[in-house]
Amino acid sequence: MSARVVDAVMFDYGGVLTLPVRESIDAWVEADRIDPASFSRTLKAWLSRDAQDGTPIHRLETGELSVPEFDALLAAELATVDGRPVDPVGVLKRLFAGMQPDPAMFALVEDLRAADVRVGLLSNSWGNTYPRERIDALFDPVVISGEVGMRKPLSPIYELALERLGIPAGRVLFIDDAEPNILGARCVGLQAFLHTDAVTTRAALAALIPDLDHSTTGASA
Repeated sequence: MSARVVDAVMFDYGGVLTLPVRESIDAWVEADRIDPASFSRTLKAWLSRDAQDGTPIHRLETGELSVPEFDALLAAELATVDGRPVDPVGVLKRLFAGMQPDPAMFALVEDLRAADVRVGLLSNSWGNTYPRERIDALFDPVVISGEVGMRKPLSPIYELALERLGIPAGRVLFIDDAEPNILGARCVGLQAFLHTDAVTTRAALAALIPDLDHSTTGASA
């Protein structure tokens, strides 16, 4: 059997350990009758890397902006299909209401632990509530942007996660569903994989950790 190539795996949360965030967004857009173009336009502008850390999303991720403040700013940028104003109270809560854990990905985490592979969590927070009891029991470290005042894809948050993990960057695989975060991880020496679904991510990990499939637990969410 070939030797494993990584000793630890760091996971993003939303869109990696959960079912696609887009499904929750689409449900919110329909329920609140949001004009999709207004949301797409705002999201594109606020995610712009050219804006550095000045956009509301960047400030929310680092904890500089509170959830109610962000809700108000976002609602002001949005339009509804019938011309009504968007209720600013609880916008993010409604946006993430449909986001659910992905049982196949949590099973993969359990299988990695059974194969004696360290697992950690590195996530940009958008004011969404994490299942802390569950993730704290599985992941070490747990690094959440709003709690540490840093955000992906900037180098300091990856360096902090590596420091807490205590494993050289070249022996750690980072998994995220956003390409800028993958590129940011590679800039500090991490191996990185762009997640699209649980099947392809498990296959990629099995190629790096040959004993993974011999340690499956059959765990599920």
